[in-house]
Amino acid sequence: MPLPAFDAMLQPDAALVVAFSGGLDSTVLLHQLRGWQAQHPHSHLRALHVHHGLSPNADRWAAHCLSVCEQWQLPCEVLRVTVDGRENGIEAAARIARYQALSAALLPGEVLLTAQHLDDQCETFMLALKRGSGPAGLAAMPATRALGSHQLVRPLLNQSRQSLEAYADAHQLVWIEDESNQDQRYDRNFLRQRLLPELYQRWPHFAEATARSAALCSEQEQLLDELLAGQLNELIQPDGSLHFPPLMVMSELRANALLRRWIAGQGGSMPSRDALKRIHDEVMASREDAQPKLRFGQAELRRYRQQLYWLPLLSSLRDTELAWPDLCQPLALPQNLGTLRASQAQSLLRYPLPDEQVSVRFHAQGHVHLVGRHGGREMKKLWQELQIPPWQRERLPLIFYNQTLICVPNLFVTHAGAASHQPGWQIIWDGASRAGEQQ
Repeated sequence: MPLPAFDAMLQPDAALVVAFSGGLDSTVLLHQLRGWQAQHPHSHLRALHVHHGLSPNADRWAAHCLSVCEQWQLPCEVLRVTVDGRENGIEAAARIARYQALSAALLPGEVLLTAQHLDDQCETFMLALKRGSGPAGLAAMPATRALGSHQLVRPLLNQSRQSLEAYADAHQLVWIEDESNQDQRYDRNFLRQRLLPELYQRWPHFAEATARSAALCSEQEQLLDELLAGQLNELIQPDGSLHFPPLMVMSELRANALLRRWIAGQGGSMPSRDALKRIHDEVMASREDAQPKLRFGQAELRRYRQQLYWLPLLSSLRDTELAWPDLCQPLALPQNLGTLRASQAQSLLRYPLPDEQVSVRFHAQGHVHLVGRHGGREMKKLWQELQIPPWQRERLPLIFYNQTLICVPNLFVTHAGAASHQPGWQIIWDGASRAGEQQ
């Protein structure tokens, strides 16, 4: 890519991070950006190498990347990941682990650049075609997209591998070859080694043609996004859930299009037609008192009342119990639920007696008597009255004195735990907003 072409994609003072595998593509990209940075002295450039640990040569590749960056006077960091391919296969698991590691390593304001090129775009299109994807899948890889709070840019999508090889030869670049790229058990390698060379021989501009088709599919998806944005925004609730009853009375095509866009907005992968039918039949159309759920990879779709929720898969905290022996010290909760700390700003709770131990649990049964209410309530009925979804009930910290429930921060205090006329304390849950996002 001529260096001026980067100007259309990058700000002159951009903080750039290259995903540097050490292969041909990322080596060319890093070298080109090094030249671009020399013309833009207010920009910053560094590299990240993801060490998957899948090859016996992985340590050597990491050392090569560090050596190249040292020679080019660029910072480089090696990110080690663990890849578990039991559920989605090695290719998908490695890709997920790679992007998670790269995203986590980015600093505020940094832009991630990856080196996918025209031939990669053709392969992605063909793989989507093999899966029977619709326009969203056939749109293949966009040149830019959001990656969490950052931006992901693919500057080489219009460049063929042949042109990258010519550039590398002209600049005497040295790169590594991943031996797994020759393994035709992987679909992408089969396309690259067997199928696409024959297609290119018959139709030399096949990659450019598929890129145009991908671009047209992307345009159609963007048009649908614009046309459906208003209606989708009306259905999405402040907590991110989807109010689904209107979908039950509209055409299947429109309902599915709205569902797909809501799921994408929640960070989910594009669901198949069969998956959309299951969402309709098993979740939206199930009986009113049911608690249906469907799993999608590392997420699950659940319904509560007339809302759909897209939730990360989390292990149950039902049997978790945390001792809080020193109220002067904050207590960290599991699964990023924040911390609890004691405060004397209000006298809501009585202090524990000398023989009472303070603990935090995430499950309770039986009747409770709440301050400000007459009579007792079964815990299940109480959660329903408070409109707490079933999956959220085991993520709320319940404060106990020995075996007696005292309170749930921000929700209620029991008679057994209430301060009367004596000095008391309250519990501040610093992670309450994060837990609310799980609802």
